[in-house]
Amino acid sequence: MTRIVPTLLLFGFLVNAQDRMPPIPAEKMTEAQKKAVQDYKDLRKQDLTGPPWSVILRVPDLVVPSLQMRLHNLNNSALTPKLTEFAIMIAARYWTNNYEWAAHSTLAGRAGLSPAILAAVADGRRPEHMADDEALIYDFCTELLHNQSVSDPTYASMLAKFGEAGIVEAASLEGYYTYLSMIMNTARSPLAPGTKPALASFPK
Repeated sequence: MTRIVPTLLLFGFLVNAQDRMPPIPAEKMTEAQKKAVQDYKDLRKQDLTGPPWSVILRVPDLVVPSLQMRLHNLNNSALTPKLTEFAIMIAARYWTNNYEWAAHSTLAGRAGLSPAILAAVADGRRPEHMADDEALIYDFCTELLHNQSVSDPTYASMLAKFGEAGIVEAASLEGYYTYLSMIMNTARSPLAPGTKPALASFPK
């Protein structure tokens, strides 16, 4: 059977598609949602505004655990900031999630990931001229996403370079940003006004 792809599908989002889960007005929040918003602010020292948090707020008990994962990635990752951001970008590309890509592309550049590497990932190509640690992360993450497992040689290379903690970290990054991407793709969370999507959908 030939799969019919809607002609309006563009860059991973439906053109003019409605945001299925926009931010909830404060006056319409439940008490549990208000508490989650305050807990978020207390932990992150900033307001809970847009996605993915405004989407996750539909299940208030998920807000703090989800944020704690993000704060760990920011502050206590077993991988360097550059490799952490690289893993995030790989997951965002796999899920064609333009929101996470836009949010992290600048952070990835600041952390030292080259524009050429980012461009290759955006195109769905294996980047050239990667450093050894970058190549390990790329191979591990893409293999895990595409095969739902990793081969013994890939595991052994990661173990030798990053240890068990680094392996768990890299796998959890793919899992966490898969989780966020799936939520936002389902909710059709829009990009900020004036932001152009950087990722085109993979060929169907």
